[in-house]
Amino acid sequence: MSLHHEIELETEICEHLATSGWLYSPNDDGYDRARALFPDDVLAWVQATQPKAWDAIVKNYGKNAADTLLTRLRDSLDQRGTLDVLRHGIEMLGLRGKLLLAQFKPALAMNPDILARYAANRLRVVRQLHYSQCNENSIDLGLFLNGLPTGTAELKTDFTQSVADAIDQYRFDRHPKPKGQAAEPLLSLPSGALVHFAVSNREVYMTTRLNGTDTAFLPFNQGDHGAAGNPLNPSGGHRTAYLWEQVWQRHSWLEILGRYLVAQRDDKKQIKTVIFPRFHQLDATRKLQGAVLADGPGGRYLIQHSAGSGKTNSIAWSAHFLADLHDAQHTKLFDTVLVVSDRNVIDSQLQEAIFDFERTTGVVATIKGEGSSKSSELAAALSGDKKIVVCTIQTFPFALKAVREPAATQGKRFAVIADERRTVPRRAKPPPS
Repeated sequence: MSLHHEIELETEICEHLATSGWLYSPNDDGYDRARALFPDDVLAWVQATQPKAWDAIVKNYGKNAADTLLTRLRDSLDQRGTLDVLRHGIEMLGLRGKLLLAQFKPALAMNPDILARYAANRLRVVRQLHYSQCNENSIDLGLFLNGLPTGTAELKTDFTQSVADAIDQYRFDRHPKPKGQAAEPLLSLPSGALVHFAVSNREVYMTTRLNGTDTAFLPFNQGDHGAAGNPLNPSGGHRTAYLWEQVWQRHSWLEILGRYLVAQRDDKKQIKTVIFPRFHQLDATRKLQGAVLADGPGGRYLIQHSAGSGKTNSIAWSAHFLADLHDAQHTKLFDTVLVVSDRNVIDSQLQEAIFDFERTTGVVATIKGEGSSKSSELAAALSGDKKIVVCTIQTFPFALKAVREPAATQGKRFAVIADERRTVPRRAKPPPS
């Protein structure tokens, strides 16, 4: 019974994606387990979007062109990780520039060549993906972009199983480095899929790092009127339909891959984890951008996060998105975004998050000066090319003074994000009787 319902859920998800701009493979024919790639899509993407580069590859490698490209791609994934390869492409001998593996929509999307490549992205959902070279285990769904793995999903129905069973399946049966066996390319961080979803009719959980029984899953639910989980679907379908109807929607998924995901590195510059937004973070940051675009500069908005729900990352995403926001006339809405921390010393976690999310080096400034030096630091940051300036609440008066003149005389516009932490006061002890 459960298998029957699970297959129906798979079919419903895949058929929805197939009508929403995704390619749909009812089985994993054509999947390369050793490379964790869907080769036909890699080659089709390159040939359609970069024909001159493909011609050069064929000229250099002849009948081995495809195999050479795929091997080079797998090597690059192992060295740099999936996220970096998707965003920055790879280099090959004989090519003058980098070979792009995806095209994400830039903040100012006016270039027709970029828009054509963006439209040519090949998103594919694959059912029952046999990923291992050591066994015949299969994952219910694999999500690919131009042949590169971006996500996986294990599905369960609540008739006899729950989302916990999908989580256990990842923890106990989907180890990226099985004992005594070779590593599984699809499941390995950072060179495999970027996120793994455990999905039921009622709940969704996700992780970006599989690590056997130590794997930590986070909820990816909408919340149910202040409680955990998800509300009833107003359309009468599954409570979790928002996952494939909204999050996996073509433009949404491309935006998440292109703008939201962040690779965090250790002291040795090795990727230790990938940050994927939880649903409330995705929802809040998108609604904020939508409200600002609809209302124009000058509005005030409140975003509330409970403790441990990722407020710092939400601030970092919001700062970068507002700094790049353009209206329908392609006009930049804000010259600079000020992020104000209510701590005496700027929270190191906030600093690190904002710098981690930085796409171009040098666009973020942190004001750390003492006394009069704050004014000069702020003036330099605000008059230069810094898109984001971070300061404390104690420094904010200097910031206000520094922005008033360019705002009045040069028409510059500034967005302010206040990082305010509120704590519930302790109940006072009753007076002695």
